[in-house]
Formats: sequence, structure tokens, C-alpha cells
Amino acid sequence: MKGLVAGVDVGGTFTDLIVLDPATGAVELAKVPTSLPDQSGGVLAAFEAAGVDLSALNLIVHGTTTTTNAVLERKLSRTGMVTTEGFRDVLELGRRTRPQAYGMTGRFVPVIPRDLRLEVPERMDARGRVVTALDERALRAELARLIEAGCESLVIHFLHAYANPAHELRAAEIAAEVWPNRHVTCGHALLSESREFERGVTAAVNAAVQPLLERYVGRLAGELSARGYGRDLLVMNGNGGMVTAGAVSREAVKTVMSGPASGVMAAVATGRRAGMPDLLTYDMGGTSTDVAMIRGGVAPVSNEIEVEYAMPIHVPMVDVRTVGAGGGSIARVDAGGMLRVGPESAGSYPGPVCYGRGGTQVTLSDANLILGRLPAARFGVAAEAARAAMAEQIGAPLGLGVEEAAEAVVRIANTHMAGAVRMVSISLGADPRDFALFAFGGAGPLHAVALARELAVPKVLVPARPGLTNALGCVVADLRHDFVRTLNRGLDGLDIGAVHEVLAAQEAEGRRLIGAERVALKGVRVERSADMQFLGQTHLLRVALPSGTPSREDLQALFEAAYWARFKVELPEIRAALVNLNTSVVGERPEMDLSRLIDPEGRKRVADPTEMRRVWFGGWQEVPVYWRDHLPLDWSNEGPMIVEQMDTTLVVEPGCRVTGDVDGNLIVEVGV
Repeated sequence: MKGLVAGVDVGGTFTDLIVLDPATGAVELAKVPTSLPDQSGGVLAAFEAAGVDLSALNLIVHGTTTTTNAVLERKLSRTGMVTTEGFRDVLELGRRTRPQAYGMTGRFVPVIPRDLRLEVPERMDARGRVVTALDERALRAELARLIEAGCESLVIHFLHAYANPAHELRAAEIAAEVWPNRHVTCGHALLSESREFERGVTAAVNAAVQPLLERYVGRLAGELSARGYGRDLLVMNGNGGMVTAGAVSREAVKTVMSGPASGVMAAVATGRRAGMPDLLTYDMGGTSTDVAMIRGGVAPVSNEIEVEYAMPIHVPMVDVRTVGAGGGSIARVDAGGMLRVGPESAGSYPGPVCYGRGGTQVTLSDANLILGRLPAARFGVAAEAARAAMAEQIGAPLGLGVEEAAEAVVRIANTHMAGAVRMVSISLGADPRDFALFAFGGAGPLHAVALARELAVPKVLVPARPGLTNALGCVVADLRHDFVRTLNRGLDGLDIGAVHEVLAAQEAEGRRLIGAERVALKGVRVERSADMQFLGQTHLLRVALPSGTPSREDLQALFEAAYWARFKVELPEIRAALVNLNTSVVGERPEMDLSRLIDPEGRKRVADPTEMRRVWFGGWQEVPVYWRDHLPLDWSNEGPMIVEQMDTTLVVEPGCRVTGDVDGNLIVEVGV
């Protein structure tokens, strides 16, 4: 690889940039405020802050929250749908769940309002046989109604199109004649699997964000080109891979969860180099915490992510779970006298009380400041305001002193985050003691050691730049294309030749798409799996396939082994069914040298504390504070201590030991 490689990630508060020279390992960093509503301004400002000549760049990979924010905030393009007669309400009927576990109240806003979901006579059965022919005259009339209503995007979503897409394909041909733009999404083309609710929601989200993403990426690519960048702009997908800017809007829904995915990919690369392929990733920011489980150096990818209530997006995405606990999470005592932390957040403005921007509600950041984990001198008089707020809002109602109240807030938040980690590990049959905790994000290292103790995780891996890890993920990510095809057949009646044909076709298409990208690769890897269930069951279990030509006996044996590993139950009298076939084709990029993320010139031979500070660990202790950029690579020391750097703070509790490695990572061995 020649030329510089840049990874730029847009977060809710900051836009982060890492520019890496593959030949020398030299790094340039930048962190600037995110520009809203147009994120491209912050991206360009980051390159200016880093002093990078765009004409010298060989590759730019961009992680964006454009589609994620649009979905969560419902700031979407006006979108219409044509669907099978009698099925316009599928998007709202869903799966008979409810927003709250208890009670009958809740609010749900569908992606497409009911008056823009129109029906046409047509029907396929589950085997793909025509029951009712497509009424083309009715279709043209309904398309005209949607255009008249000002719709910018169109969804064509017919029942059982995964089994036979003929009606959807013909409808798309007719739409191409009259629709004013190319923003037309066919449900089967995006997701060729059964379950009309999930397929319909996925297609609706894709159509609703497609114009937004196309305009944003086109504008950014044009600005970069005008400033001298002469290559393709690549955009991170939620599956941990990337796609060119020119093609990304066609399947725009795949960029949902782009940001969290890039962090997981950085963890994969960092863990591989550190000799820790099994990681529990822990990304804590100002509003929420994202967690995921990495096994064997492979990022977890799922087809069944629900980004919020009744919003299933069934395209492959890195399996990241989110809990509402971040540095800005508000602490309060409820009417029943219980201490609560989050999910409400003070955000970046007015933010925590200690920010001094007018915030009045005490937060987790205020608690960390009171406990000495953050330097009080940096916050000035606002530090005293934080103490007063903690005493009044938490301490007095609970009968606790200020420090005890702050400690309680931290412990409650840690309990929430530990629950999220258990959800991605223990609930899936994995033991956290077999993993290391990969802590990143602006607030992750503050809580990582305490969290590891709570979970009995033996080690914490803190990367060189925790607050810039998502941008690093863009730099190291591979190319990736995922394919899903529904067969939904019992193994006894399965045409095994058709299975082999589907897997071969998926692999061939993935290799074709990767071959069209102008990105240097060291190889192509193919991963295959099947979604299976015992006949009569509802939920699916993903089974890895070692080859593209499995036999019926192989499929039954693999499924029974996976079922036993997950549930410790044998059901030998019940046959299995194969529901979906999945293939992922991964274009592996050359490994990057990550050893200079912290400038070697700034490291000192002997690490001396920058100060001694009183920190609360069940009582006040005088502990040393170190500046991370000055630490030698082979540094080792016993806790308690604080390690500060530009983008985060690491708290090392008593009884723990910290060592550095050749890439500048810090590894904390957690004491009992």
C-alpha cells in the first residue's frame, strides 16, 4: 500500500480523524466539534486541523451517523409504499410486542405513515406461486397518488417476494417509467428472507434514508475532490465492512450502526496484534455505552438487530448492544427512594453540573469528579457546584455523605453496564472470565477496571487512543459484502443441490463486488452460515458452515451441536429445518502498523507522576497521576493510580497491575 490512509468518524459531539502512513507508521490526529446538521463541515475541518494534504491520500474511509440519527430522530425523507392488498398495516402490527414491559401505554411512530402506504391487488403464496396477478393499472394509479403527495422515495413490498420476486420486479419496471428519481427500493432485493414485517421495515428504513445519505455523501465527496482528493471515498457499513460513496446509498440502511461497527473493527485489529483475540468491547461515551463480544478475532455479525422498539433492521450488522449509561447520564432519587442513573442524559449542552454551562442535574461525570478521578482544577468553581448538587439531590435523600453518594452513583452505573456485557456474553453461553475487556470511548477507561472486577474479567486492554478508536476502525476495516437467501425447508425435503447453488452464487457475487473496488487487498475470505431451527420452533440459531457443499447429515449434526452448545439440551427425535443461507465475502486489507498512535518522541525513559491526587476508593488515598504520552513502552506499575491523556482517563484500582506493550496499549491485570 502506498500513500496515506485516513479514517474519519463522526460522533454526536466530536468528529475524529486518524491519518496513517502504511510505509512508516507515522500518524496524524485531529478531534474537532461535529458540525450539525451538515456533518461534512466537521469532516473537512478535521483534515484542516491535522494539516493533511488531501492529494497525498490514497484512501479515506468514513464512519457516519447520518442514517442512524435520521432513524432515531425520525428526520426522514417523505416515503411512500405500495404493498399487497390487505397488508398496508404490517409495519404497525409488528410482532404483538409493546414498548414497555408493564402497562398498556407507549408510543410508536412508523417510518411510513398510513396514508402513504397504499395497496394493489397481487399475491404470491409462500412457495412463490401466483395466487393473484399484479394489477398494473392499479399500481400506476397508486404510484401517481404517491408522487402527487410529494414522496421522494418509494418502497415496493409484496407478500412472499423472497420466494418469487416477479411481481416486485415488474412493479419496479413500471415505477422506473414514472418515478421522478432513482430512489426505489424493492424489499426482496435488499433482504431476500421471510417475515414480511422485518423485511418491510428494513426496506422502509432504506428508502427513507436513501436521499439523505446520497446528498450528504455526494456533497462530502465533491468537497474532498475540490480540495485535491482523487480517489474513491469509502463509507463504513454497519457490518464492519465498507463500500464506495457512489454505491452506498443504494443500500443506505446498511450504514445504520456504522459508528459502533467501526469501534468493534478497531478492537479486532488491536486485539489481534496484542495477542488477545477474545474480547468484550466496552465503548462508553457521553450518552450511552455500546458492548459487543469478539471471539477468535472475528467481529460478531447478526441479521436480527433492533435499533429501537419495533424497528428491526434485518441486514447484517455488527452485533452491538446499547445501554443508556454515559458520562452525562443523570442521577436521581425516584419517588420510591431508589437511586437511578440514566437513561436520561444531560448531553453536551448544558451537560453535567461540573461543565459550568448551566446544567443543574447531577450526572455520572459529576460523581467521577467528586471522587477525584477527574482533576478538580480543570473545572474551576463548577467543581464545588457539582459537590453541592450531589449533596442536595442524592446525598440528602439517601442519608449519605457527598463521597458516599457519588460512589453509589458510580456503582449503579457500573451495574447497568455490567448487565449489558452479560447480555452479549453469558446470555449467549460465553464466560466473561475467558475474555479481556477492551475499553474505549471518552469515558470507558474511567469505569473499565471496576467493571472487569464486577464481571470477573481478568484483564483490561486499553488501546493507545481510546477516544479515537472509532476513527481507527475506519482505517483498519476490511471490505465486506453479506448475502442472505431464504429457503425455509425441512432437511428431509431439502434439495441439497439448491443449497450448494445458492452458496456458490452468493460467493461469486461477493467476489465480483470486491473485485470492482479500487482497494489494495492481501486476500479474500469467505464465511458461510445457515439459520436453522427445529421444526415447530420460532427462533433461529445461526450455524457456521465449514464449506459451501454441506450434506443433509452435515447440516443436522452441525445444528444439533450448536443447539447443545447454546442450550445444553438434546432433541434427537426432532428434525431440523434450514431457514436462511448466509454468505459473507471479506476482502482482507494489509495489516497496519499501529505502534505510533502515541508519538514515540514524547515518551520518557522513566515515568514520573505529574502530580499526586486524593482519589476515593472506599476512602481517600493519595495516588500518582501519570500522563500517558510520557510512559515508556515497557512501563509497568502497581495500582492505585490515574493515567490521563488527551482523549480519556484511566482509573486503576488498588490491587491491579498495569503494563505496556509494543503498540502503546495498556494492559491492566485485575486483582481479586
